[in-house]
Amino acid sequence: MADSSTRRRVKLYMLNEDRQWDDRGTGHVSSAYVERLKGMSLLVRSETDGSILLESKIQPDTAYQKQQETLIVWSEADNYDLALSFQEKAGCDEIWEKICSVQGKDPSVDITQDIVEESEDERFDEMPDAAPPIELPACELSKLDEISELFSSVLPSPIRREKLFYAIETDGYIKKLLDLFHMCEDLENIDGLHHLYEIFKSIFLLNKNELFEIVFADETIFDVVGVLEYDPSLPQPAKHREYLRNTAKFKEVIPITNQELLNKIHQTYRVQYIQDVILPTPSVFEENMLSTLTSFIFFNKVEIVSMIQEDEKFLTTLFAELTDDETDDNVRRDLILFLKEFCTFSQTLQPQSRDSFFKTLSVLGVLSAIEIILGLDDTRMKAAAIDIFSYIVEFSPSMVREFILREGQSHDDDDLLINLVIEQMINDTDPELGGAVQLMGILRLLIDPENMLATSNKTEKTEFLSFFYKRSMHVLTAPLFANTVDERPSKDDFQTAQLSSLILELLTFCVEHHTYHIKNYIISKDLLRRVLVLLKSRHAFVALCALRFMRKIIGLKEDFYNRYIVKGCLFKPVVDAFKDNGNRYNLLNSAIIELFEYVKLEDIKSLCSHVVESHIKDLEVVTYVTTFKSLKMRYEQQQERLKEKASLDGTPSLLRNNRYRRDARAMDEEEEMWFDQDEETDDGDCTVHMSDLFKSKFPNCVVTVEREPVDTEFDPINRKVKEQPADLRDSPPRLLNKSSPTININLRAGAGSPEASPNSPPGSPGSPGSPDSPGCTNDPCPTPNCSPSVPSSPVEKANTITAKRPTLVGLVDYPDEDSDEEEEDEEAPSAKRQRLAT
Repeated sequence: MADSSTRRRVKLYMLNEDRQWDDRGTGHVSSAYVERLKGMSLLVRSETDGSILLESKIQPDTAYQKQQETLIVWSEADNYDLALSFQEKAGCDEIWEKICSVQGKDPSVDITQDIVEESEDERFDEMPDAAPPIELPACELSKLDEISELFSSVLPSPIRREKLFYAIETDGYIKKLLDLFHMCEDLENIDGLHHLYEIFKSIFLLNKNELFEIVFADETIFDVVGVLEYDPSLPQPAKHREYLRNTAKFKEVIPITNQELLNKIHQTYRVQYIQDVILPTPSVFEENMLSTLTSFIFFNKVEIVSMIQEDEKFLTTLFAELTDDETDDNVRRDLILFLKEFCTFSQTLQPQSRDSFFKTLSVLGVLSAIEIILGLDDTRMKAAAIDIFSYIVEFSPSMVREFILREGQSHDDDDLLINLVIEQMINDTDPELGGAVQLMGILRLLIDPENMLATSNKTEKTEFLSFFYKRSMHVLTAPLFANTVDERPSKDDFQTAQLSSLILELLTFCVEHHTYHIKNYIISKDLLRRVLVLLKSRHAFVALCALRFMRKIIGLKEDFYNRYIVKGCLFKPVVDAFKDNGNRYNLLNSAIIELFEYVKLEDIKSLCSHVVESHIKDLEVVTYVTTFKSLKMRYEQQQERLKEKASLDGTPSLLRNNRYRRDARAMDEEEEMWFDQDEETDDGDCTVHMSDLFKSKFPNCVVTVEREPVDTEFDPINRKVKEQPADLRDSPPRLLNKSSPTININLRAGAGSPEASPNSPPGSPGSPGSPDSPGCTNDPCPTPNCSPSVPSSPVEKANTITAKRPTLVGLVDYPDEDSDEEEEDEEAPSAKRQRLAT
């Protein structure tokens, strides 16, 4: 016999505004006198922390209902329904007796009071004898018309519904009606069968759990389904019984020894079928009249999930067979479909119970099982596995990320769970890509920094995103790169276009949320150039996705991205698309104009100058908007300001440069001109020529000096150099800022050794499978990848200056190092840039 703590263990539920039961916690119930409430009350204390979950006075006029032998349901006030779900029947009976003793009722009843609405109360206070007991007509074939009319007439009145319920329950009327159903079927009495359909529809609308217990019992449910086949609105009777008996077979993939669980599964399926398929969609007036039926199914599902979860042998056997290589494919398919159904049922659980449920599945190896299924060729099994995976990711993305990181230590890229999911998305056979859309949502949840946790020693964001960009991003972008090798998309059918749009949507999300990693990826793979090839797709939605990707990048207003766009002349595909669109006033036209309008309004000077200098001839012919005229005007104003500044500064700036230069290390005029040829403005900074100093100290070293102009290539570790404060910029002791020379020292055996400097970074690989990126028509700048040696003669100096001006072929492939500071602070000074002081 169970002890009192087990007997009184309950779950407290509250009905929310959506007519769904919310789990308010698990605890132990008792009844006691509460001084504050001045009466006997029901108390529920939490089993976790002992806090009071419920303190409810047993009012003498409150209607308490006992349902399914382990449920007590009542209403505290308007729209405030509560339920206690007991672990054991004995505990429910004990508390029920306490309630009945307080109200002076017989514990054998299942409801302690008549449920009366306030308006009905007021009406019947004035007419106390207006609701006499309902006497049911004799259950005969000739009376079916009269019975049907009586049942439908009482539904508008809550009091008369209660009276009818008592009469039906007391008289055993449902079984008598089912006997008449058999007679009508034998006699093929269609009118009688139609009347019986209306009668049983009214019984359902009485919304009484006690009546549902009768109609859904094993011995009666098929007869009730038979009655509901004869809907008068149908030309022919439906064949629901035939479907439930012959077509809908229950496959017992793992033998269920618990007979109670087996019966509950069968009953729940049949009742769900009645609610979803057989019963007509309730009208607005009937919407809340089937709430008890919904609750009946809900509590059944809770019981099923709880019983299966507690059966450790059943679940262990299920996962062992699911992951066994010897398991037959048909059996494996049934197992995964059962697991999917099991997870679907779990959605009825409240968060606390779902947490326990998914932790149990995780311990048993559900993610490993999904990984195995996704590696098979069975479409139906894969679809079921994806559904299960989506349930798990939606509930706990961190649990999935932890699994992916752990398996990354021992698995190749092709075998990683996340890459199998991406491949499933890419290879979706559905013409509408329904599965791919679902999988994109899952991936978005997994890479969303907003739901990533931070611990004391590391951040999930840093670790997982580094992993994703190293091991998975190339899988996601492979279709996009493969389709944009040439100037036009290689494949432009609808399915390929839709897949491209999904990938672009995910990449746009990354641009917005993954500042460091996606920036690194875009530059190293020249991704934006490849994306803009899709502007030539014949599918407008893909072209708009490509444009949206560029708009998101420009919207960040980062100099790093702006320099990349200018150096690569990446406005050219946009201008070409604008010209090809012609005079059509469509979404693409508006989106492109908005892009240029944004550049103008936000006054992004580098982009504004580039657009005017390179593309204004193609754009200024567009006069139906003032965008391009204003853009040109803003550029001209900027140029005027620069000229005025230059004329004000004049030669004194050169004097300031020479003023602090030391003769022993001073660069000659020609070399200074080489460094300053691409400068947009003169900062007034001094530069020191250190070659003689290093040659004297290190005779076997070759010293190369390079100076990075203001608008030169991108910073090697993806960060901008902070500008010196004004008071330090002109101060003689601090000679170096952003235009300081970089000293590259090559230690070698002899002065004539041909070895390259080990400090010279290699050229970054271009995007996979792509031809050399076309350079901009503007004169290119020297890149950080070609550091000139200090020339020893005027001729060599001239040759060096000429050799220092290659076209931009590759972009720097940055290291994958990451930290929270790197992601958040784009302005940190480069640790690798040498700083010299005199």
